[in-house]
Amino acid sequence: MTDLLIHLVLIICMPPLMLGIIGKTKAAFAGRVGAPYLQPYFDLFKLLRKGSVFSSTTTWIFRAGPIITLAATITAALLIPLGNHPSPISFAGDMILFAYLFGLARFFTMAAALDTGSSFEGMGAAREATFSCLVEPTLFFALIVLCRISGSLSLSTMLTHSLVNIWFSAGASLVLLVAGLFIILLAENCRIPFDDPNTHLELTMIHEVMVLDHSGPAFGYILYGAAMKLFILGAFFIHIALPFKTGDHLLDWGIFIISMVALAITIGIVESIMARLRLVRIPQLLVAASILTAFSMLLILR
Repeated sequence: MTDLLIHLVLIICMPPLMLGIIGKTKAAFAGRVGAPYLQPYFDLFKLLRKGSVFSSTTTWIFRAGPIITLAATITAALLIPLGNHPSPISFAGDMILFAYLFGLARFFTMAAALDTGSSFEGMGAAREATFSCLVEPTLFFALIVLCRISGSLSLSTMLTHSLVNIWFSAGASLVLLVAGLFIILLAENCRIPFDDPNTHLELTMIHEVMVLDHSGPAFGYILYGAAMKLFILGAFFIHIALPFKTGDHLLDWGIFIISMVALAITIGIVESIMARLRLVRIPQLLVAASILTAFSMLLILR
């Protein structure tokens, strides 16, 4: 019961904090003080207190999009284990549901964008659909590798399985896997160098252009869902890249929280030292991530 409570508290409270840490890290690299760590929470509360404006051209799809997207993301959060503790929902084959819950969330985000009838939002939806097709193989190659290592089809067993010994016996495969997953972590969460969450130039935006017409609580749901997605995929990445487990109940939770903070700082550093890629370069990098994880799979299956 304690583990379940901590799990729920973390998935509800920690995602906006990661955005605050990323923003503070980028501000430090730019020589600025930057917004407070808790600024994402203030922004969410402000949006939830505002009213919403809906275009007369939109239908129920536009209104349902943010809610369904957030619900799918929260469900995915219940499937991922945190620290060295099993997830609240676990069963054989839950990895497939985990992957396609994000697909469901993406579908309704794109559908809501298309429902506005805006050419700019339609352009963003087309880009999102194209890039997601290149991201999906990487995720499934990674899941195949984890299935082979753990001998299980459940995320809880796959990610809480001791990977420390695997790093010594099959380190080359895991290095390729971690490299590919880090690329996908940035791409799926629309971070630099793939997208800039702070940009306002429609011609270069991918995710942000799809949510231009949302306002008030609906926009707050979108921002919170995006933060939670970063947290979930970050937890998935941390289990593989930093598989440190002590067996102590509270210490493992502490290690997980520190690892997530370190990941947020790392993302902030990457965004500070890199520029946004040209759109024609993004598919090339996503294909490279798929190739890395494919070679990882071949090495582990040999």
